[in-house]
Amino acid sequence: MKNTPASPASAEGVAALDRAIAILDAFTPADRSLGLAEIATRTGLYKSTILRLANSLMRGQLLERLDDGRYRIGPATFRLGALYQRSVVAMDVLLPIMRDLSERSWESVAFYVRSGDVRTCLYRVESKHPIRYTIREGDVLPLLAGSGGRVLAAFSGEPGEPYETIREDYHHLSVGDRDPETAGVSAPVFGPGRTLLGALTLAGPRTRVDAAFLRRMTAPLLEAAARATRAFGEDASMLERASVKAASAGKALESI
Repeated sequence: MKNTPASPASAEGVAALDRAIAILDAFTPADRSLGLAEIATRTGLYKSTILRLANSLMRGQLLERLDDGRYRIGPATFRLGALYQRSVVAMDVLLPIMRDLSERSWESVAFYVRSGDVRTCLYRVESKHPIRYTIREGDVLPLLAGSGGRVLAAFSGEPGEPYETIREDYHHLSVGDRDPETAGVSAPVFGPGRTLLGALTLAGPRTRVDAAFLRRMTAPLLEAAARATRAFGEDASMLERASVKAASAGKALESI
């Protein structure tokens, strides 16, 4: 079977797409907007080419032109990014990390996302124990109760305590907060630009999971949150430092 060479029209279409992608790639997380000359310098494209392709990108809401003539990334990229994070990346990144944490702790691990004034369980890995803390994927829980909800609220800007402390420690431990029979510890997971993606939670029944156990598991939980954050493309050094701090605090408590 012969390979049919691409027609000049299709080749030009591919080249135009490559140039459009280069324009979008010119923006970095530090750039709120870029001028035409800056885009030309970063891409090596002629200004006339950028102007022509920018019009197409603006029609698709992938690019916006500001009143001062500068350009910024458009709202359609946010929608596409959210879809990507919630589908392939979220599943591929989070589930292996959650399984590792569940294997290490023998307890249930969940990932919660904020949905307005509530939170939703997006992913779930069950405990190895026959008696377990049962939450299903898709279940909706209060935002301002339980370790996962508290963490989501804290990193969404909720004022006062315990949220100030949560933002300082990057985790929250709760015993009987949402449900008197359960206990858990949670940490945030971030994406590019330090966008809050959700909360990673390790939880179980209080008959087995007490405060001492959760303190021992806080460092591994923070390590897992750091792994996820790095995989999503964001700096995780703050979670790594929090993990080291939690491990030191746990050792100090054990020595008492």
